[in-house]
Amino acid sequence: MKYKILVVEDDAIISAEIQKHFIAWGFEVQTVCNFEAVFSQFAMFEPHLVILDISLPFYNGYYWCTEIRKVSKIPIIFLSSTSDNMNIIMAMNMGGDDFVAKPFDLAVLSAKVQAMIRRAYSFQGNSHILEYKGVILNLSNASLEVSGKKVELTKNELRILQILFEHKGETVTREAIMKHLWDGDCFIDDNTLAVNLTRLRKKLEGISLNDFITTKKGMGYLLED
Repeated sequence: MKYKILVVEDDAIISAEIQKHFIAWGFEVQTVCNFEAVFSQFAMFEPHLVILDISLPFYNGYYWCTEIRKVSKIPIIFLSSTSDNMNIIMAMNMGGDDFVAKPFDLAVLSAKVQAMIRRAYSFQGNSHILEYKGVILNLSNASLEVSGKKVELTKNELRILQILFEHKGETVTREAIMKHLWDGDCFIDDNTLAVNLTRLRKKLEGISLNDFITTKKGMGYLLED
C-alpha cells in the first residue's frame, strides 16, 4: 500500500525538500500552495499523515489541526522554528501526535513518520477483526469463522459483510452497500448485488449460519437480531 502524506509548509524550499525525500521513500506526497484552503486539499487528497507547520499565512497550524481533528484521527506531525515548551504543549493539546523543531534532519523526520505510519496502520490488530454474536469476520485474510467452521470470501462478499458488521444492529440500505462496493472499485448494479447476496447466503448456510443476513423489505439488510 502506498501511504499518502500532505505537507502544509509555506517555506517552498523546505516543502519541496520534504516532498522529494518522502517520494524517494515510496510515499505519495502533496504540498499545499493555497493556505486559505488547507482543509479542502486535505479532504480531496485523503492523506494518511499530515506534516503541519505552525506558522502559516491566514490561519496557523493549530487552527488547521483543530479542523482536521473534527473529522479525522490521522497522525499529525507539527513543524516549528520555535521549540519552546509552550509551543510543544500547545501542539499536543491541539491534537498533534509529534513535534519536530526547525532546522531538522530529514532522516529524523522520516523516522518519526515511519513510526507513526506503523503505529497507525500496520499494527492495528483488532481493527482487522470484526465480531458479532460469536461470528468472526477477518478482514486480513477474507474469511468468516464460527464455532470452528470457516469459509473463504470473495472480495465482494467480504465488503458486503464488512459494512453489515460495522453497522450491526442497524439496517443497511441496498444503496449504501452498493456504494461501499463501488468505493472498492467493484462497479455493480442492483441485480449483481442480489446475485452476490444469494451466493453469500448459501456459503453462510454451509457453516450453519442460516438467515444470518436478514432482509428488511423496502429498507435493506442487517445481521440477524
